[in-house]
Amino acid sequence: EVQLVESGGGLVQAGGSLRLSCAASGFTGFTFDDYSIGWFRQAPGKEREGVSCIRSNDGITYYVHSVKDRFTISNDYATNTVYLQMFSLKPEDTAVYYCAAVRVRLIGSVCINDRLYDYWGQGTQVTVSP
Repeated sequence: EVQLVESGGGLVQAGGSLRLSCAASGFTGFTFDDYSIGWFRQAPGKEREGVSCIRSNDGITYYVHSVKDRFTISNDYATNTVYLQMFSLKPEDTAVYYCAAVRVRLIGSVCINDRLYDYWGQGTQVTVSP
């Protein structure tokens, strides 16, 4: 079974940067290329929100409007790791960030629909102070 482990969260001041990592393993019978990987976040008292996603076979990406031009998603085929580089962080970015995987090559805004994803990591906390 696919396993996802996030890391890289922490406390940062507004305007700062963080890079989250999502290490994926367990692609029995399939490869990393067969999957789409998404980053989602959930702030206290709010619903989970899709942030960004990447289609592993060709690197096509999608970003929700609120993070476009501030966040960059990328993948490393050698290590089956997906990164979310976050710049110009704002207090409203504070949330638990999760990565998720689905064995479908998604494209466009549909790729941040959390109901489509089968595998989830445990989450990593990002806190942005004013």
